[in-house]
Amino acid sequence: MSTGLSQEGLAGAAGLDRTYISSLERGRRNPTLMTQQRLADALGCTLSSLIHEAEEL
Repeated sequence: MSTGLSQEGLAGAAGLDRTYISSLERGRRNPTLMTQQRLADALGCTLSSLIHEAEEL
């Protein structure tokens, strides 16, 4: 899912730290279900669509 958001922009919209977003992208952290929901909200999509897209990778 490409939204054009920077790590900092996504982090701000989700109420998370930019370094945490970076760690997620690199696979060094595993987000909780609540964090996944916050990311989906920040991206303007449902959690189920976010998971579905990840499953297709």
